[in-house]
Amino acid sequence: MREWSLITNHGLVLASISRNPKKTIREIGDDVGITERTAYGIVVDLEKAGYIKKTKNGTRNTYSIYPHMPVVSRLSDASVGDLLALFGWQPRQGAKSQKTQEY
Repeated sequence: MREWSLITNHGLVLASISRNPKKTIREIGDDVGITERTAYGIVVDLEKAGYIKKTKNGTRNTYSIYPHMPVVSRLSDASVGDLLALFGWQPRQGAKSQKTQEY
């Protein structure tokens, strides 16, 4: 039987970042079960689409998620924050901005 997932790799990468915004690309790939190269491409996609922001901290990156971005679907008006809540995500209390959250 062919293996498949209800949530796309893009959604799983976003969920992985929401659990630890300081993960390396390799750690994100390992968490999701994809190659480092694929994880990198997905992070670039998410950043270009405005779902995340990457901030350089020395040699490491920290990711911020824009939870109010819409989930791309004609069937739903849910936000990224709504999707991440399914994975147990909760916004940080006292965050600087309601539009971006670091996790």
